[in-house]
Amino acid sequence: MTLLFRLLGRLPLRLLHALGALSGWVAYLVSPTYRRHTRENLALAYAPDEARAILPAAVAHAGRGVLELPLIWLRDREEVTGLVRHVTGWEVVEHAQARGEGILFLTPHLGCFDIIAQYLAVHMKLTVLYRPPKLAWLKPLMEEGRGGGDLHLAQADLSGVRILLRALKRREAIGMLPDQVPGEGEGVWAEFFGRPAFTMTLAARLTEAGKAAVILTYAERLPQGAGYHVHFLPPQAEIEGALAQRVAALNRAIEALVRRCPEQYLWGYNRYKAPRGAEPPPC
Repeated sequence: MTLLFRLLGRLPLRLLHALGALSGWVAYLVSPTYRRHTRENLALAYAPDEARAILPAAVAHAGRGVLELPLIWLRDREEVTGLVRHVTGWEVVEHAQARGEGILFLTPHLGCFDIIAQYLAVHMKLTVLYRPPKLAWLKPLMEEGRGGGDLHLAQADLSGVRILLRALKRREAIGMLPDQVPGEGEGVWAEFFGRPAFTMTLAARLTEAGKAAVILTYAERLPQGAGYHVHFLPPQAEIEGALAQRVAALNRAIEALVRRCPEQYLWGYNRYKAPRGAEPPPC
């Protein structure tokens, strides 16, 4: 599998995206569970006609997201970031830097989220929170592809949180996937597209007492494998109040981001699962 992954990394992005679209449909057709998650999650966010219209592109983009990883992880950073054809909202980043703040980049499962860290690491020191993959052969490839230079990795555990806090204390940038289901004791229930979702509290805690400026970001895939359009946006509303209110506000911010480019959100992700040992959501 490692050899296949490396061979895929040599293919051009246009071909990877074409193969990815095909593999996305294969996965959708052969996996009843994945198919159910995709349909149910879309139905929560959109009216039936809208959900049906979004679904075909969403299935194809999910496959593209998998097949583009070998290229993003294994090519030289300069070559990878050269695939970023357009950037919108960079002034939001510059404004936070000018204020001398640490920055918390929140990148949901929208578009090519892995290229965001590669792009940012060209411009600043960045520490990203990550969870090791369940497939053992993939772990060294992930660490090889996501780390190096000014891009540092922090595992999603207590030691990793300490690494993030130290980075913010140095007024550096950190990044994480805010819509990844956390483990027991690491989250609270908060609505996401109208349904309770076990949501990480770490991002909300890091916004307390001005620990970090929050910037939302995603990399939109361009048609025909032409590259990516990276977007940076501030939250539409202030992230304030008690912890539960902050978590809810961040979920609303992620919802608004997803609605900008719904075809490229990972609707098949089991966002509403409860980790083992977690209390059930309130009625």
